[in-house]
Amino acid sequence: MLKKYFRKLESIIALAQSLMTPKQFIFLSSVLIGISCSLAVIVLKTFAHSVFSFANYITGILKWSFISSILPIIGIVLTVFVVNRILNGSIEKGTSQILYAVAKKAGIIPKKQMYAQIITSSLTVGLGGSAGLESPIVITGAAFGSNFAQNYKLAYKDRTLLIGCGVAAGIAAAFNAPIAGVLFAIEVLLVDVSISAFTPIMISAATGALVSAIVLDESILLSFKKQEAFNYHNIPFYVLLGILTGFMAVYYARNFQRVEHYFSKLKMDPYKKAFLGSSLLALLILIFPTLFGEGYESIRTLSETDPGKLLENTLFEDFRNSQWILLLFIGCTMMIKVFASGLTIGSGGNGGNFAPSLFLGSYLGYFFSKFITLIGLSKLPITNFTMVGMAGILSGLFHAPLTAIFLIAEITGGYSLMIPLMIVSSISFAISKRFERYSLDVKNLAIKGHAFTSNKDSNILSTLDIDTIIQSDYLTVHPDENLSKLVDLISHSNQVVFAVVNNEKDLLGIVHFNDIREIIFNAYRVKYTQIKDVMKEPPATIYSFDSMETVMRKFERSKSAFLPVIRNDKYYGFISKSIALEAYRMKLRSMTIE
Repeated sequence: MLKKYFRKLESIIALAQSLMTPKQFIFLSSVLIGISCSLAVIVLKTFAHSVFSFANYITGILKWSFISSILPIIGIVLTVFVVNRILNGSIEKGTSQILYAVAKKAGIIPKKQMYAQIITSSLTVGLGGSAGLESPIVITGAAFGSNFAQNYKLAYKDRTLLIGCGVAAGIAAAFNAPIAGVLFAIEVLLVDVSISAFTPIMISAATGALVSAIVLDESILLSFKKQEAFNYHNIPFYVLLGILTGFMAVYYARNFQRVEHYFSKLKMDPYKKAFLGSSLLALLILIFPTLFGEGYESIRTLSETDPGKLLENTLFEDFRNSQWILLLFIGCTMMIKVFASGLTIGSGGNGGNFAPSLFLGSYLGYFFSKFITLIGLSKLPITNFTMVGMAGILSGLFHAPLTAIFLIAEITGGYSLMIPLMIVSSISFAISKRFERYSLDVKNLAIKGHAFTSNKDSNILSTLDIDTIIQSDYLTVHPDENLSKLVDLISHSNQVVFAVVNNEKDLLGIVHFNDIREIIFNAYRVKYTQIKDVMKEPPATIYSFDSMETVMRKFERSKSAFLPVIRNDKYYGFISKSIALEAYRMKLRSMTIE
């Protein structure tokens, strides 16, 4: 019945496509994708909130504090079961796969990502895994956009644009923050858009936020109503907070990758690995219950008048009224959060680092401002620092300062904190960028040379396949031949550069026409000069595994128009700089979203 309904809906959309102009259909598509993404958000958020409420109810009524520890074990093991039995044993995690799809797969995202992320992340995070739902939401939204475009045979540029629409709608619906959704899509994914491309992304984000706001209860969404007026006398403390959030973002990124790398290297059955990691996570949650799930409820508690409620139903409940014990609890939780998130995702669970970054930022902002207040150095607006800290970590971790600024501005219901948000986000971004060249999600791709979202030229170069521009049919010469052989080749071909190779195809040197111009007009020298006497060492050598950015860097440093290519330690061909640049220009035209 449901399948029949979807077929009818597809027929209606196809009819609309035939009656509309391409631009009008893109606008319609952005609305439909916004609705689809918001529905996915509603399912995920409602499930996660319901489980959290259930766990709190059991803990509060029956005093079973261990229930919050058991649920994540169940959730991560179930996630591994679903991945192995239903999803063919693998699932891509993290928003980096969107970047890779755009850069290397022409914006093609597998259909299974339209449901795989929802199922697995709801089991992991919904049952208490210490990660976020935003990354799975964003991937789901991107999959909706990609598959919608494929279904209606849209071109690469439109497919990429609809991926951006899905990403924007996902973030907008998750936080009821349409501006942040638009900025996240553009700042992290689409590095070069025109005003006309901006419009569908805005429509999709607004649609996602509207549907989410209508259907979801406000208590499920992360929002704040209480904040104090900005006092310019506190600017030095905001600067210091920006520095702290920058270094904390670096701390989180490096330790998260260490934990994830450790589990990826474990030669262990997936279920045993899941049980090991989730058991360690359960121990952490037993001691620090606020590590359970996304942690948004504890963020709200920190910004309210009685943050001591965080110690209720914990091992430290007897110290509920001690501000220093509370501060120590928050500080320890803050430092341990990265390991909880690493264990959750590394052991087989599915989730993202968006929510953990907000969690860490709020805890750091509270810890810093409360500490300054308790020692009597200054009486700081703790609520403001709690909220601004979130922007600092988010900016530093994802290298997305604009997204961080406007996300916190939107979820706080106003822009009175704009100045401190800008101060903290920019300083955190600068420090994080100094120590971590790439953001957490991009780093693995960047190391492999797949995607560089912070640099437009690098992004485009990463989409070019080196094999498509190698000219492997270039004529070669032997070092013991005389120049008459080379002159004959020059007169019967358009080549100006020749590789000198032996019988085993080892590259010994190169000969350029310009280097022998004077010799070839002297018949005596042509007859009695051997090629090995005029050949030169190539100014640089390209290897078949080099990325296109590496290739262009070698051209720039060598100041050469042609460079030889080595494959499997043997000469393979030449790359012409002019051909490489022409391939770049053609790709640039095809990737420009209008």
